[in-house]
Amino acid sequence: MSRTSRRTALLAVPAAILLALIPGTASAYPNPGTVTGSVVVHDPTMIRTSSGRYLLYATGGGLSYKTSTDRTAFTAGSDAFTTKPSWWSTYATEAWAPDISYHGGKYLMYYAVSTFGSNTSAIGLAGSTTGLPGSWSDYGIVYTSTSSSDYNAIDPNLFVDDDGKWLLSFGSWWTGIKMIQIDPSTGKQLSTNTTRYSLASRPTGTKAVEAPYIVKRNGYYYLFASYDVCCQGTSSTYKVKVGRATSVTGPYYDQSGVAMMSNGGTPVLESHGSVIGPGGQSIMADSDGDLIVYHYYDGNDSGTPKLGINLLNWSSGWPVAY
Repeated sequence: MSRTSRRTALLAVPAAILLALIPGTASAYPNPGTVTGSVVVHDPTMIRTSSGRYLLYATGGGLSYKTSTDRTAFTAGSDAFTTKPSWWSTYATEAWAPDISYHGGKYLMYYAVSTFGSNTSAIGLAGSTTGLPGSWSDYGIVYTSTSSSDYNAIDPNLFVDDDGKWLLSFGSWWTGIKMIQIDPSTGKQLSTNTTRYSLASRPTGTKAVEAPYIVKRNGYYYLFASYDVCCQGTSSTYKVKVGRATSVTGPYYDQSGVAMMSNGGTPVLESHGSVIGPGGQSIMADSDGDLIVYHYYDGNDSGTPKLGINLLNWSSGWPVAY
């Protein structure tokens, strides 16, 4: 069944029935949509240009790049940065988890520079008028964390509210997901509000929550995050969960009413079959609906990280991947 016909059929399902279809077992999760070509990826973020071309950036090197004209066949290109900004060397040699968006006639890309397992990290920002590799101007450091911080300055996501307020969510592990307000004129923290909000946490047991992404749909703010362990191939336990709130700064609750600050989260994608450890997600509004764009480890290919894309249906009030 094509993406369009699948979406049309699902939209015709009454909300009460669709609610019952929210996956309760691994076998209920959809397989990723078909993608071909250069599909090895981690922590993908994707945007569609006015000409219809898809630009995808991801973890690695100077931020790896792929492109597609049809959302199926992807081709690799040069990294975003031809020369890595000199300040990166204080934190790491590679950049992680970019977040691309378009505001005021310019593409913006927030990203993290860190080493695995460390919270001596920094979030950087770059801008481009085309969004293409080699065109990015680096604007430097936005926010940092150190070994004494109770948060980690990685996995940034910019959210612009209906009233024009800019907010940046980020973080992982330690005391969980954080948010700061951003000055739209600089892309950096607003000097008149230096509050660091807390959005999601796992206060007992594992601290494994990261990769926040926020969207607003039907009057609610939805916080997507990746839970458990990434980057271990077929041993990865990554999964995507979501909560919602009536205020962008929270509190966020899952479908059962459990606060995301207390390890709540309604599952969106989990391991199923050869699709292992889906996560590192971003959400993209496309012409045929919202997409969840993520990586997973392919159990049929020795755990190689692959690009996953699925549509989301919201008719139950909660995102359902299909």
